[in-house]
Amino acid sequence: MSTKKYTLVINPGATSTKAAIYEGENEVFTENISHPIEEVQKFAEVADQFDYRKGAILDMIKRHGIGTDEIAIVMGRGGLTRPCESGTYRVNELMKKECHEGIQGKHACNLGALIGDSIAKDLGLNCAYISDPGIVDERPDFAKISGHPVFDLDSSREGVIWHCLNQKMTAKLYARELGKHYEDLNLIIAHMGGGVSVGCHEHGRCVEVNRALCGLGAFSPTRCGSINSSKLIEVACSGQYTEAQLKKMVTAEGGFVAYLGTNDAYEVEKKALAGDPKCQLLVDAFCYQVSLEISRLAAVVKGKVDAILLTGGISYSKPWMQQITERIDWIAPVKIYKGENEMLALAICGKEILDGATPKEYK
Repeated sequence: MSTKKYTLVINPGATSTKAAIYEGENEVFTENISHPIEEVQKFAEVADQFDYRKGAILDMIKRHGIGTDEIAIVMGRGGLTRPCESGTYRVNELMKKECHEGIQGKHACNLGALIGDSIAKDLGLNCAYISDPGIVDERPDFAKISGHPVFDLDSSREGVIWHCLNQKMTAKLYARELGKHYEDLNLIIAHMGGGVSVGCHEHGRCVEVNRALCGLGAFSPTRCGSINSSKLIEVACSGQYTEAQLKKMVTAEGGFVAYLGTNDAYEVEKKALAGDPKCQLLVDAFCYQVSLEISRLAAVVKGKVDAILLTGGISYSKPWMQQITERIDWIAPVKIYKGENEMLALAICGKEILDGATPKEYK
């Protein structure tokens, strides 16, 4: 009789890797493996961290007394490859190649498929799997027009980058609570963490969402969000910044980092509550911009919104969520899902594969 019963879930972040063991939908344990910034900075590229992070995950499994013969499936967080449909995918050679190259960005999430598949092979499994990567693009063609063809994305290789995994799982959890299916509902979901993505989900498809990594939408702890294009041109042509510096300014050194010197939203909240006027101004601006993003998406489904769901790490802040709710609860009922459900989402998708669901093939 097979002893395989566990799902190993791997979710790499910038300076940590979340790893967990699940039995079905039940969490056995989760560990946030910290990678000190001085350690991470030793590697020239994110892909170079492969052995370092894989070793840390294997050490964690051993430390918790999980036998390698007990792991039935490995689920990794998806990387920044080409746009694809929502669903669970078998990790194949093409996916690994594009994750290694970082064709849409060199982000730690690219390691999810790479490390996951390597561990799966070491365990004697055929492959690892990913589900709902952040490059899922379900928008209609007319929603992809930028306003000038030079700036339109090539939909065969570029698309939105957003928090698909958490948004989709939050939607499914909400539907489950109602005794309904995700496909039955129209939802607006705001994920607020290191980046901010706000999506309109119409009957099981996210038909509009902002490109959260490289601009557009509300600013976040580390990202600029939508910025004045004329000013951007002026700054880019000033000769004061390289292309790499400008990209970092937009994706990693914008938002709270640029204004306040920190990416810690909790620190900003504490200072604002203590009376710091600059921090309070930035809190108000953040809540205002997120509310605007939510409000504009109501037009996508002609105002027929069943609920607005607020999620991500920043959703733990009661005063911030109250401020946003007061601006948008005229649209639809608002519900808060604190934190993120990415680990559970991957575990559930893994269970579906073990129960006989057919994975998609990345191509």
